[in-house]
Amino acid sequence: MKTYRFYGWAQANVPAVSEEYTGIGTPQQLYDALLEIWSAETCAPRLREKWTPENPTLGQCSVTAFLVQDIFGGKVYGIPRAGGNFHCYNVVGDCVFDLTSEQFGDEVLCYTGNPEQTREVHFAKEEKRLRYEHLRAALKAYTAQ
Repeated sequence: MKTYRFYGWAQANVPAVSEEYTGIGTPQQLYDALLEIWSAETCAPRLREKWTPENPTLGQCSVTAFLVQDIFGGKVYGIPRAGGNFHCYNVVGDCVFDLTSEQFGDEVLCYTGNPEQTREVHFAKEEKRLRYEHLRAALKAYTAQ
């Protein structure tokens, strides 16, 4: 079995509830695909200068978490961060996982007691909605190959 480094990877055994993306049936399969398509374009603008292919999860949390929700269902929660921002992750049933946790290196994040995040709030920022749509389209194109 392949080893991953994102938070909750070993328990992320939830099945896809959407068949929109061919070959994406588990969070691990989604993570593998995202490694190929995350980019500076899908990174949060405030972090874009620091984004590199060596740290592909940097600035990708909210757009990724809502894409995960599209595919696996569940809810998106946010860990409060400096400046009033939230780091988004997913909870599907009893399964908690964070495909973008690696951007924090060895920092330990708390995945309990955090507020639920909504698309309405996050996508009120036009740039974020556009980054989500770009990531979604890139995944659709990648899985159609």
